[in-house]
Amino acid sequence: MAPFRILHVLRAPIGGLFRHVCDLALEQTARGHAVGVVADRSTGGESSEEALKALSAKLKLGVSRIPMSRHAGLSDIAAVRYVATHARQLNASVVHGHGAKGGAFARLGAGKALRVYTPHGGSLHFSRANPVGFAYLGVETMLLKRTDLALFESEYAKSIFEQKIGKPNGLSAVVHNGVRPEEFEPVTAGPNAADVLFVGELRKLKGVDVLIEAIALLKSRRAVIVGNGPDRDAFVSLAKARGLEAQINFAGAMPARAAFTKGRILAVPSRAESLPYIVLEAIAAGMSVVATKVGGIPEIFGADANALIPPGDAAALASAIQARLADGEGAQKARLRSRVSSLFTVMAMTDSILGAYERALASRNA
Repeated sequence: MAPFRILHVLRAPIGGLFRHVCDLALEQTARGHAVGVVADRSTGGESSEEALKALSAKLKLGVSRIPMSRHAGLSDIAAVRYVATHARQLNASVVHGHGAKGGAFARLGAGKALRVYTPHGGSLHFSRANPVGFAYLGVETMLLKRTDLALFESEYAKSIFEQKIGKPNGLSAVVHNGVRPEEFEPVTAGPNAADVLFVGELRKLKGVDVLIEAIALLKSRRAVIVGNGPDRDAFVSLAKARGLEAQINFAGAMPARAAFTKGRILAVPSRAESLPYIVLEAIAAGMSVVATKVGGIPEIFGADANALIPPGDAAALASAIQARLADGEGAQKARLRSRVSSLFTVMAMTDSILGAYERALASRNA
C-alpha cells in the first residue's frame, strides 16, 4: 500500500467521535501515512486543547483549529474555503470528514482528493418532519453526489442513513469502532464500589431516568452516575423525589477506566445509540454490562444479543441488574471479551478503513 496523505475534518473535539479520530490518526501514522486534523477552535475546553496539542506533536501534517459553528450559517463558507486551501497545500490524497459538519466541510473542500464521510450519528438524529431536520437531511442528500466513500460504525447506522438520506454514489462499508490494546487490561472494582455504574452524557436519550427508576425498584442497591450533561439537574431532582439521595451518587465526569473501579456492573440504559465506545471499553476491561437493545449494541453482543433489554423499561432493567449481580454472568463476560478482542480493535478498524480507501480510489480511477 502506497502511503496516503490523509486530512481528517471534524467539528467538536469531544466524545466518541473525537476518540475515534485520535485513535485512527495515530494508527494511520504508525503505519507510515502522513496525517493531519482540522477541528473547531472553540469547542472542548482545556482537556481537548491538551489532547490536540499532544496529537499535533505526533502527526506529520499537524493539527489546525478554525471557527466552526454548530448550526448552519455564513461562517460555514469560510470553513469550507479553509479546508479546501489546507487540503490543497498539504497535497492531501484523502479528506475524511467526521460528523455532519466535518463531513460537509470535507466533501465540499476536498478538491481532487478522495472524499470520505463517517456520519457518527450527526444528521441521522434529525427527522424530515420538522424544518431543521428537513433542511439538514436535504443537505445530506445533496452531498451524496460528492461522497466517494461512506463509512459507518455499525450496520444499524448504515441502515438508518440509507432510509433517511439515501445510498451514497460511491462505495460504502461498515467499520466497527475499536479499542486499544491497553484497554484489555482488567479493571477491578474498588472495595466500596456501588452495585451499578453509569458512564456517559447526562441527557434523557441515555436513559439515566430509567436507571434511577430501576434503582428505586431495587430498593437496597447503590448506583454511581459518572458524567455531566444538560439534564443533570433533572436527574438529581428525580433521584431526590424517589428518596434515593443515599443510594445514588452523582460523581461528575472522569475517565472511563477510573469510573470502572466504582461499580460492579455497567448499566447502559440508552434509548438510542450507534456503536457506543463505553460498551466496548467496559467489556474489554472485564466488566459485566447490562444494556438496551438499541442501535449497534446487538452487533457488539453477537450471539448474546438476546440478553439485551428493551429501552425505557425500568422493570426490565431492574430485573436484569438483579440477575447479573446474583450470578455475575462469567461465561457471557468471557464470550463478549473474546468477541471484542477479535473484532473491535483499533488495529482491525484501521485495517478496514485503509482497505476501504484503496478500494474507493481504485473504483474512482477505473
